Amino acid sequence: MKTKIIILGAGLIGRPIALDLAGDNDFLLSVADIDKKKLRDIRQSGIRKIQVDLSESSEVKSLVNDYDLVVNAVPGFMGFKCLRNCIEAGKDVVDIAFYPEDVFGLSDLAKVNDVRVISDMGVAPGMSNLLVGSAASNLEHINKVDIYVGGLPKVRSLPWEYKAVFSPADVIEEYTRPARLVEHGKIVTKPALTEVELLEFEKPGTLEAFNSDGLRSLMFTIEADNMREKTLRYPGYAEKIKLLAGNGFFSSTKIELDGQQVSPLALTSKLLFEQWKLRENEADFTVMRIIVEGLSEGKAKRYSYELYDEYHAKTGIHSMARTTGYAAAMAVRLLVEGLYTTTGITVPEYLGKDKKIVRFMLRGLKKRGIVYTSKIEKL
Repeated sequence: MKTKIIILGAGLIGRPIALDLAGDNDFLLSVADIDKKKLRDIRQSGIRKIQVDLSESSEVKSLVNDYDLVVNAVPGFMGFKCLRNCIEAGKDVVDIAFYPEDVFGLSDLAKVNDVRVISDMGVAPGMSNLLVGSAASNLEHINKVDIYVGGLPKVRSLPWEYKAVFSPADVIEEYTRPARLVEHGKIVTKPALTEVELLEFEKPGTLEAFNSDGLRSLMFTIEADNMREKTLRYPGYAEKIKLLAGNGFFSSTKIELDGQQVSPLALTSKLLFEQWKLRENEADFTVMRIIVEGLSEGKAKRYSYELYDEYHAKTGIHSMARTTGYAAAMAVRLLVEGLYTTTGITVPEYLGKDKKIVRFMLRGLKKRGIVYTSKIEKL
C-alpha cells in the first residue's frame, strides 16, 4: 500500500520537496497552499494540488486527516500553530517551518497522540544539527562547536552582493534579533552582525562570517564549552547592514510621512525586495563549514564537515531550496522506512547519534548531488 503524504506549503522549499518525493512510486503525494500560482508552478504529474487556507486550524485538521504523513513547510509565522494542528490530528510530521516558538512545548502532546515529529529538518538548522550531534556522540567532552553557513548569488552585484532566498523581512529579522551563543558553558547574548571574521573556502574564496541567532535547539541539547553559529556573506556586507540598522531603517515604530503612518522596516523591506530577489534561473550557492572539537578517550579530536552546493540548472531549483528541501524529503523517507520510531518531538542532533540514520541521510543527499565531506583529526 502506498504512503499518502501531504506537503503544507508550495513555496521555495515545499516545491522541491514535492518534486523529489514525486519520483518515488511508493508515495501518493499532495501539496496544499492558498496561492494558486505556487500550486500551478508545480507541474509534475501525479501530484494532487489543493488550494486551502492553512492559517485556519479547522481546515488543516480536516485536510491532513486522510494522510499518513505531513510535511510542514508553511511560513514561520504560522508554523507552530500548523504543527500543533497536525499533531492533534494524530499525524507524523517532518517540520521545516522555522518558527520562533519552542517546539519542545509540543512534546507531551505528540506523545499523547502517538506521533513522530522531526523538527527543523533543513540544511541549517537541520543537517548542521545532525552532523554536530554525530560528532558529539563520539566525544566525552566538547570544547567547541562552530557552524558557518550562508547562501549567496554566484554573480556579485553591487551594492549588496547578496540575494535573498527567503523574504527580505525574514532576512532583516536575522540581523535585528540578538545572537545567542554558548561561552564557557553558559548561554550569552550578543548583537547580530558582530565579531566579523574572514574565512577561506575552496570555491567561493574569501567570505566574512558574523554572529547570528542560528543555534536554536543545539544550545539546550548539546553540552559544549563554547558554541556559535555565524552567517556567511561576501566581505563588507555586515558594515552595509549595520549602516541601515544604526540609522533607523529597521525600526518597526511608525513615523508620519505625508500624513501617513509608515514603518521604516516595512518601507525598507519593500525597497529591498526587488534588489534582493533571487530571480528565476539566477545561480546561487550554499556553503557550510562545521567544526566540533573535544576529547575522546582523553585525546583531543576535531571533526570537520564541509558543504558546497550550487543552483541546479536542469531542474531550475536554487541551491538553498535543494539543500533544505532534499534534507526534509530524506527525513520523510526515514520515517516511512521506520528507521526512527520514537514518538514525540525530536530534533536533528538526536538523529545524529544513530550512525545508521546519518549514513541514510548522507547517502540520500549525495544521490541528489548534495555532498557533505568530512574529516577527523587528532589535535
